[in-house]
Amino acid sequence: MVDADFWFDPICPWAWMTSRWMLEVERVRPVRVRWHTMSLAVLNEGRDLPDEYAGLMAKAWGPVRVLTAARLRHGDAVTLPLYSAMGTRIHPGGRSDFPEVCAEALDEVGLPSELRAAAYADAYDGELRAEHHRGMDPVGMDVGTPVIHVPGAEGTTIAFFGPVVTPAPRGDAAGQLWDGVLAVAGTPGFFELKRTRTTDPDFG
Repeated sequence: MVDADFWFDPICPWAWMTSRWMLEVERVRPVRVRWHTMSLAVLNEGRDLPDEYAGLMAKAWGPVRVLTAARLRHGDAVTLPLYSAMGTRIHPGGRSDFPEVCAEALDEVGLPSELRAAAYADAYDGELRAEHHRGMDPVGMDVGTPVIHVPGAEGTTIAFFGPVVTPAPRGDAAGQLWDGVLAVAGTPGFFELKRTRTTDPDFG
């Protein structure tokens, strides 16, 4: 069994695509994924952002704060189902009313509705930032999400941004992409593959 760690911000469509791929990888390969939150709002603090994106970052605190509060109060096992409930509404569902999304997602997975209040308070921001840095520090702050930590050569752990992929591969195609990720992670000195994105996320 191979352990992998996955960091996401619930509002990021590319992280959503990669998370659905990782779920398929668990089905076709002996992989166990541990799910963690990072924060695009934290990542972009102090940066000169276009007004529209700055407004999105202000709203982005809510969902990740709710996820953090849920994890701290109810355990790590709630992270994936709550993320899936939020993400299904935000990404395939096209929703941007994050307070309502959080409320509906909490109800769907059977978590207390009072966790909604965490979206508007900084009570859990210390742990939110700590979890963010556990994922992002090893990969560097010049990338965003998704970030995965996977086994590398000689017992090391390698952190990557990506893979960024759409649509999410299914079946053996998902397994083959995972095999490739492990192959590059096991190559000492490997850092980057990248090309310009020419399509939007395909949630179908």
